[in-house]
Amino acid sequence: MEHLLHYVWKHKLFPLKVLQTTEGLPVEVIDSGLQNPNAGPDFFNAKLKIDGTLWVGNIEIHTHSSDWLRHGHDKDKAYDSVILHVVGEADMEVTHTDGGQIPQLILTCPENVQSHYHELCVADQYPACYPILASLPKLTVHSWLTALQTERLEEKARLITERLKHCNHNWEDAFFVTLARNFGFGLNGDAFETWAGMLPFRAIDKHRNDLFQIEAFFYGLAGLLEDSFLKKGQEDEYSLRLIKEFRYLQRKFEFTQVMNATLWRFLRLRPENFPTVRLAQLAYLYQRGDKLFSRLLEAGTLTEVRTLLEVGTSSYWESHFLFGRTSSQKKKTMGERSKDLIIINTVVPFLYTYGLHKADEGMCERAGRFLEELKAEDNHIIRSWSAAGLPMVSAADSQALIQLQKEYCDRRKCLYCRFGYEYLRHK
Repeated sequence: MEHLLHYVWKHKLFPLKVLQTTEGLPVEVIDSGLQNPNAGPDFFNAKLKIDGTLWVGNIEIHTHSSDWLRHGHDKDKAYDSVILHVVGEADMEVTHTDGGQIPQLILTCPENVQSHYHELCVADQYPACYPILASLPKLTVHSWLTALQTERLEEKARLITERLKHCNHNWEDAFFVTLARNFGFGLNGDAFETWAGMLPFRAIDKHRNDLFQIEAFFYGLAGLLEDSFLKKGQEDEYSLRLIKEFRYLQRKFEFTQVMNATLWRFLRLRPENFPTVRLAQLAYLYQRGDKLFSRLLEAGTLTEVRTLLEVGTSSYWESHFLFGRTSSQKKKTMGERSKDLIIINTVVPFLYTYGLHKADEGMCERAGRFLEELKAEDNHIIRSWSAAGLPMVSAADSQALIQLQKEYCDRRKCLYCRFGYEYLRHK
């Protein structure tokens, strides 16, 4: 109930009669204030007239007046700035820390808003607001998707900033860790990030001109050269050479910890998506991609970005998907759709984050332009929104709708969504 009262107050969905305090004083709401998502009063800097006197301050909203005491606001000076206590039911008087009484207003939620909100909550079809989507004005859809796109980029920027801290603020290392995570394409994303977080980059850099030694680092630290993964029947000349080289590198650089190989998932994957193949591609990219992030920063077009992300493998992996098991000869490149996903989830967020870091609006705009130029992603989330009447053209659209689904629909935060707002008001 309380979140509905927040919604009614924010959008001024008041009954068509004079608002009054519980003591009968008239209330005129000039500005309902700015909603506060953090600790403290629910709305900041509201402007009201109570019995003709102008008040500027904060608003607190509860289902019952007694929630004021239950939450300890009567002893919290942060709530001394509250000028009006908005409640669904007034079951007691409330005071500031100095004992001064706070005016209270009983607010009711319109019946149509309640019933429409209930429909959204119990809907078993996604998206729950599908009946109105096709009729929404284009400007409403565009403005909300634009806001969601920015919200998603900001969220990814926060994750990258956290990753930077773990990488001692080295942008190249943080970029490779993020790139590795996205080489897992969802199923192995966590495993790839765990693995990349263990890489001794400065040690590997000393052997950057030797693809075989990079593979020894990569497969060894991934735990894929250990007896627990590489059984006797799978050993061949190449894997034995890798094991020997990795043991030498361990002694040289004095590291012993390797990843638990059981974290890697192979089941229900196409062979070209096996972690063994993706690691080979990452090794190839690492060997030829010195200062890869710096070079991507200079890429002005998607064609240049795609060229920098061209992958291959060593000759061994052209005839193998797993150690010791030969397959037909085939170059292990990456498809255009997979490459575009890497651009969407790695290159674009890093351009945006680095642009924020450098206060470079042009770089942030380039990140947005790349999203606009890329085709919309194709997954179950995007298909469900398309079926509901919301057409998508670019990756900017699909990224916005992924944000909408994960942060609003899945969490039933319809009251904070512009589509939900339209549903409650105009269905």
